[in-house]
Amino acid sequence: DIIDQFVIDSVLDPRDFEWESVLRFYWDRDPDKLMIRQCTGQFEYGCEYMGNNGRLVVTGLTDRCYMTLTQALTFLMGGAPAGPAGTGKTETTKDLAKGLGLWCVVTNCGEGLDYKAMGSIFSGLCQVGAWGCFDEFNRIEAAVLHEEANQFTKIKKIIQQKTTKLKINRKHINKYGKNRVVTTN
Repeated sequence: DIIDQFVIDSVLDPRDFEWESVLRFYWDRDPDKLMIRQCTGQFEYGCEYMGNNGRLVVTGLTDRCYMTLTQALTFLMGGAPAGPAGTGKTETTKDLAKGLGLWCVVTNCGEGLDYKAMGSIFSGLCQVGAWGCFDEFNRIEAAVLHEEANQFTKIKKIIQQKTTKLKINRKHINKYGKNRVVTTN
């Protein structure tokens, strides 16, 4: 489908936006790694195998969500896909993680989730280098959200500073060395 559209649109230059905006996989000989590129972003393939299950049907909206999330990753930020319930925000995030070879852990947030539980989840995500996708994040109580914002800010800072030491819930942990994102839906 993508190649057919390139032919129809006469995309001939590798600097064309239509080409740049597609997830592209390259084997770079110098670092001897599989690299994924989209627009200005370049990511090392994560090699996390999630089984031989199907992939998401890619639409224009899916493409824009991928592009937005990969650009956020490029700038060491997180993402927060927005939209009505049932529109595929979580599935799109999971599918992008799968395409990048990364583990994506989905947590359904509710009123009973406290800051200690969320801290444990954040701690685990940091230690294994996985993505976190928090569904129904708006259901968390305001007092808990305040503490979560502090924890998330700490995680974001260590990613941006490219350090590995972090303290969550009074516990010192080592962050896994690769850049990862935490998303909320």
